[in-house]
Amino acid sequence: MRIARWSVGGAVAEGFVVGDRVVPFPDSLTVSDVLTRGLAEAHALLARARDDDASALADVRLLAPLVPASIRDFVAFEEHVEGVSASVDGKSEVVPEWYQAPTFYFTNPHTVLGPGEQLRPPVSARLDFELEVAAVVGGASGVDGSNLTAADAAEVIFGYTIMNDWSARDLQSREMKVRLGPAKGKDFGMSLGPWIVTADEFEPYLDDDGFLAIRAEVYVNDERIGYDLVSNMGWPFPELVAYASRNSRVVPGDVLGSGTTGNGGCLAELWGRRGELTPPPLTDGDTVRMVVEGIGELVGPVGAPVAAPELPPARERSRQRSREERVAL
Repeated sequence: MRIARWSVGGAVAEGFVVGDRVVPFPDSLTVSDVLTRGLAEAHALLARARDDDASALADVRLLAPLVPASIRDFVAFEEHVEGVSASVDGKSEVVPEWYQAPTFYFTNPHTVLGPGEQLRPPVSARLDFELEVAAVVGGASGVDGSNLTAADAAEVIFGYTIMNDWSARDLQSREMKVRLGPAKGKDFGMSLGPWIVTADEFEPYLDDDGFLAIRAEVYVNDERIGYDLVSNMGWPFPELVAYASRNSRVVPGDVLGSGTTGNGGCLAELWGRRGELTPPPLTDGDTVRMVVEGIGELVGPVGAPVAAPELPPARERSRQRSREERVAL
């Protein structure tokens, strides 16, 4: 089952993708509503969907398949860490702490882009993509979203979509030298789509250890840059969701990215391994196309960079401890 949002005639609609058609949810429900109700009720809604309300998929413009409640992005592929650390941090390594627990950062749910929607990046000499698969959280009976076991976390995974975590590596490298971030190196754009495919569709792809063994590929201007199996993650998706919920909470509409696949899942990994900017950074006019088995493809065109207003660097301050001290000076 595929869940999507689309624009037709200037209006936004939300519903199912059935073959080559899109069919709105019954009762004017939204994707957010359906995620909250959970996977079992989504199947019941599909049975009630009215075919006479359908439109041809070719006649609509797909949007990002949900408005995320939050976006966590993990770094779950060891091979990616090996390569990209040399490009971003100047040293190729996987620190021992990476193996101890899955690590993630929160990124911006307000700059999400849909299929085919143009990225307007910041000014960057090292613009990059990141090929990822993301789990989308839904509701499940008796599961409240906090301190989940991996088994309970599997119950709240409603489905999966493709994620492109656009990255300005030069900005990211500067930020992370301050031991915080990434921030402005990442938060300008995150592409999701083309739709959410429900978790039950992926049961045949689960390997004996519970990892999702689907193939993921990425192309720039129709040249394949990288490919990998998503099962090369250090942790399966339910364990990522369970970790995110520790002493916290996951809710329907949360998006959790796998992190970048290995074997060329981003340019920075290849730059780090090769010691040069080959393939070259992305630029205006490039098109990034990601293809993931069982989901489909997500296309992201790159537009012209947007120059932001300048801000001054930090000013050296006196470190005085009271206003009176300043007067005395």
